[in-house]
Amino acid sequence: MKIRRSIVVISIIGALVLGGIAWVTLSRPDDSEQATYSLSEIKRGNIVSTVSATGTLSPVITVLVGSQVSGTIQHLYVDFNSRVKKGDLIAQIDPALFKARLAEAQANFKSAEAARDKAWIAVLDAKRQLERLQKQQKQKLVSESDVDSARFAYDEAVVEHKIKTAAADQAKAARDREKVNLEYTSIYAPIDGVVISRSVDVGQTVAASLQAPTLFTIAQDLTRMQIETEVDEAFIGMIAPDQPVRFTVFAYQKRQFTGQVAQVRLNPTIEAGVVKYNCIIYVDNSDLALKPGMTATVTIEVARSENVLKVPNAALRFVPDWPAQRLKKLSAGIQANEGVIWLPDGEEVKPLKVALGTTGEKETQISGEGVREGLPIVVPASRKGGERKRRFGLSLF
Repeated sequence: MKIRRSIVVISIIGALVLGGIAWVTLSRPDDSEQATYSLSEIKRGNIVSTVSATGTLSPVITVLVGSQVSGTIQHLYVDFNSRVKKGDLIAQIDPALFKARLAEAQANFKSAEAARDKAWIAVLDAKRQLERLQKQQKQKLVSESDVDSARFAYDEAVVEHKIKTAAADQAKAARDREKVNLEYTSIYAPIDGVVISRSVDVGQTVAASLQAPTLFTIAQDLTRMQIETEVDEAFIGMIAPDQPVRFTVFAYQKRQFTGQVAQVRLNPTIEAGVVKYNCIIYVDNSDLALKPGMTATVTIEVARSENVLKVPNAALRFVPDWPAQRLKKLSAGIQANEGVIWLPDGEEVKPLKVALGTTGEKETQISGEGVREGLPIVVPASRKGGERKRRFGLSLF
């Protein structure tokens, strides 16, 4: 009896468990019974269309100050962050060797001048000899060959004088060159500005044989800076000069800076097969908070529409569970600048074709017949925390 009673109890418990499982299973919603959309409405407000990019801050005008002569740095008169005026002496290359070369060139020039003057005296002497023989020839005192020899000597003296004159000019040019080289040992600031980079130290030798080595980098005016940013070719058609810009930098993450598009450069750059164009953005930096080289996250305002009717972008992406042939027929009548929003119609939805305007990050401007503020529209359903819609029963999960 005890065994039979135990079997009955176990059977009853098993039946209850199976019934509970069946109840829970029926209580769970089927995918076809879950909500496939939510409701929103057409609103009125402003829409701003933007293009995002990143770039690097730099001074508007930057001058690389170099040396045209080789030598050892004897003095440095400025350092990082030094403010300079145009014409200020900022560095000195040891001039001893250049002074010696100038003295040598000066001596060569004086020697060439003396040789030129000596050749001129020879010209005058040959001319006197020729004139005297010509007078004696008229008196039949000398032969014609003597006169010819004197004329040849005179012409030779003239040519020799020209050679010596050219040599003197050449020596003068060499002297002037050495004088200029000596002047180049003194490095002066070419503009008013701030030294943002120094590449040499006292005692360092700079070599200018192939190209001028850079000694300093001077930024003309740090109160006005620029951002050089790369914009993808897909969006470059929307960028134009004078468009307003907002940007942030990592140093001041809670502060938003403003600027203005100054130039869209035509030279493309290709990175990993992606074509980009360089855009220059002018920035006011009156408080000198921005530093050269900072990375800027840029938002360029390309279009703005105020007090317009707008819908969430998701509303334009909603597609009902219609047959493919029916959807294809509907899409055939949609133009490039048009879209479809869906309106609730009892248990179903119905399409409404609208004209599209400015597209923002989350909303799009619409217009068209039947479009009004407050009109209910369909948007894709959003599930939060696993919420489900049920017809009946309770869920244990």
